[in-house]
Amino acid sequence: MSSTFDLRRVIYAPDPLRVEPGTVSRWPMDIRTITPDYAVSPQIEPADLPAIVEAGFTTILCNRPDPEVPFELSAEALRAATEAAGLTFVLNPVVHSALTLDIVAAQGSAIEAASGPVLAYCASGTRSSIVWSLWQAGKMPTADIIAATTAAGYQLAHLAPQLDALAQERS
Repeated sequence: MSSTFDLRRVIYAPDPLRVEPGTVSRWPMDIRTITPDYAVSPQIEPADLPAIVEAGFTTILCNRPDPEVPFELSAEALRAATEAAGLTFVLNPVVHSALTLDIVAAQGSAIEAASGPVLAYCASGTRSSIVWSLWQAGKMPTADIIAATTAAGYQLAHLAPQLDALAQERS
C-alpha cells in the first residue's frame, strides 16, 4: 500500500507493562470502551475469557507480538483458549517501529468482519487505540477520534496532524 502519510511521525512511549519471559503477571482486567463495538485492554489472560464472554464480546483482536510475552500468553495459547470459549481470535501484531497502513487495514478488516463487539489488546491498550484511530481517519472527524480515545483514558491528541493528513489522503 503506497502512501505519502508518514507513520514514522506517530511517536510511542516504551511499553510500561512488558511481561518478562518466563513470568505471568496477574493484574485486573481493564477493558476500556472506545465505541459500542470496539474496546481495548492491556494484556488479557485465558482466565479473563469468561468475563469477556459475559461482557458480550465476540472477537478478540491481539495486537501484542509474541516476543513481548511468555508462552502462556502467546497468541497461539490465547487463540486456543479464545476459540474454546466460543469467540473469534484475530492476530494482528503491532510493533512500535513497524506500524504500517497494511496493519491498519488488517485491523479495520477484522473489526468489520466481527459478528459483534471486538476487544483488542496489547500491553497497555495504547497500540490498539492508535491502530483504531488510524483506521478511523477519514471516516470520523479527527476531533471525534481523539475524544473517543481520550474518554477511554488514552491521550492521543498528538496524532491529530497525522490523522488529518491520512484523512485528506483518503478523500
